Amino acid sequence: MRQPQTWPVGICTWSLHDDYSVLETFADEGLRHLHVALLPIIEGDYDAALAIHKKDWRVTCTMINYISENYTTIDTIKETGGLVPDEAWENNKALTQEAIVLTQKLGVPYLSFHAGFIDHTNVEVYKKLLGRLQELADDAYKHGVMLLLETGQESARDLKACLQELNHPALGVNFDPANMILYDKGNPREALKILAPWIKHVHIKDAISPKQPGLWGEEVVWGSGEVGGENFLSALQEIGYEGALAIEREAGESRSEDIRTALQLLRSRRSFTPTTATF
Repeated sequence: MRQPQTWPVGICTWSLHDDYSVLETFADEGLRHLHVALLPIIEGDYDAALAIHKKDWRVTCTMINYISENYTTIDTIKETGGLVPDEAWENNKALTQEAIVLTQKLGVPYLSFHAGFIDHTNVEVYKKLLGRLQELADDAYKHGVMLLLETGQESARDLKACLQELNHPALGVNFDPANMILYDKGNPREALKILAPWIKHVHIKDAISPKQPGLWGEEVVWGSGEVGGENFLSALQEIGYEGALAIEREAGESRSEDIRTALQLLRSRRSFTPTTATF
């Protein structure tokens, strides 16, 4: 029988509201890897930046989000998400370029973000988005950084078509299985196979499907939703994934406990690796 793959396991800092004092409580439990939100640091939270260096955190990936994004409904995020809205493009481009430079300074290879809804049916909007992705990917490449597009706001096949068309060495995928379910965009285990060549970083997050089309699904504790838990991890192993797993929890009133639940489940299959891995 093939042994379970060992992956570095960490936490998305925004899951705990970028509170590094809370994140410190996980250090004694062997977690030293982070997926780091850059916006607080860019906006002047230098304590967070110092904590990364002084506390020996290993940053597997950085993340940038945009204040122009409105997640109230599926429709509002479709209009305001990522690089799509024209009125926010110049500000979001500048912010992403700043995040690229900061990612390079931190010595991190990957920067993740939501590019926005990739809509092949609207040729004008689609071509404009491709142009914007090309521009940012060119800048990232010059800085030795790869941009990772987060899954969920389009089907895996649509994202694959976009990546194939751009064919850029500085573009990859941050795979979030729960987002596929929250946005009702397909089975995450099937999506893994479709996007396998581009997947560089993975979120550990779970969800249940929307009750009706056009509504959000519901994020739930890892292992209690439709991602498949152990089956998802087995599918990751089947595609030969060797990167990091970052636990993300954006809902609920007991996030620390929920993160610990995810960690326990990951450890139970020996998919946890301690602090010896470096990035």
